[in-house]
Amino acid sequence: MPSLSSSLNLGDVCILRLSALGDVCNLVPAVRALQKQQPGIKITWVIGRAEYNLLAGLEGVDFFIYDKKSGLAGMLALRKALKEKRAGKPFDILLHMQAALRSSILSRFIPAKRRIGFDAARAKDNQGLFVNERIPPNPNSRVCHGFMDFVYYLGVPETKPEWNIPVPEAEQEKAKQLITGIGKYLIISPCSSFRKRNWRNWEDFAGFGEVIDYAKHKYGLDTVLVGGQSALEKNAIKQIMKHTKSAVLDLTGKTSLKALLTVIDNSELVIAPDSGPVHMAAARNKPAIGLYATSNPGRTGPWFDTYVINRYPDAVAKYLKQPLESIEWGKRVRNPDAMSLITPQDVIEKLDLIASDQGFKEQPKGFN
Repeated sequence: MPSLSSSLNLGDVCILRLSALGDVCNLVPAVRALQKQQPGIKITWVIGRAEYNLLAGLEGVDFFIYDKKSGLAGMLALRKALKEKRAGKPFDILLHMQAALRSSILSRFIPAKRRIGFDAARAKDNQGLFVNERIPPNPNSRVCHGFMDFVYYLGVPETKPEWNIPVPEAEQEKAKQLITGIGKYLIISPCSSFRKRNWRNWEDFAGFGEVIDYAKHKYGLDTVLVGGQSALEKNAIKQIMKHTKSAVLDLTGKTSLKALLTVIDNSELVIAPDSGPVHMAAARNKPAIGLYATSNPGRTGPWFDTYVINRYPDAVAKYLKQPLESIEWGKRVRNPDAMSLITPQDVIEKLDLIASDQGFKEQPKGFN
């Protein structure tokens, strides 16, 4: 490990992390920690297109977009763009923060003197073959903390996470127009991005309806539904609206990622599975009820997990039929029924806890 210094001079740093939304959101505190320790540090970030749309304008960061669909041609284009921008000068440090084969191949198109990757336990897809330094092991750590391990390795002291993701005024205004006329509200983002044999969505639509009605009758909270335009998401929203007696505001497909940050800013809380909006809520200092059963929130959970519903141990026992302590850290439960272990009462209990912590006023009896 390099010797630590109270006055770092790391030179030019390049971060390689393409995806996903939650992960790039969780990486921002590492960027902020570097900037805090070494004001004026030059940071370049090679990132995916959708993820860039969330973080665009992050001060002090020069972004280069790599489209995964572009393959080798995109890698060659990235190398050319970096060479032109930097007059052929290599980076002093490459932080290879994505342990995936495609990203490792892409890393070879980024010239750098020091190429730092994960320790052996976290370096998937033979990442170790593409780096010349590794961060120290940190067993059973959370993904978001793993990003901080890189900057700690460079000599940055431990610090509280900071985000300050900018939202252009025009996007703020768009979001505010969408929520005009609605009272205090919670956000439900019912669907994670689709991944084969990776079931993360709570498909108890009647349960969602029960939670929505409870929030309205008990605390006077309206509900805003957010998400994309996929068939899966459209069906989920349709089913949820079928199972609630309360009026809801459907904003699916109507907000950019930047506008969604503003919608979160004006909300009381967020409810979502293991997906980007849980981490975006943390970045905006909003409580989030994370719905976890097929994935271990100890590994993939948000920075702040006070209100996470963790049915992962139950899923491991029921579907893997192994003791929790005997399985690989972060192993997924690949069973489509596992998320059904979460009950509406689980969500309501967390909602009540948030209400108590945040001082929500209960509605008078008979309120509708």
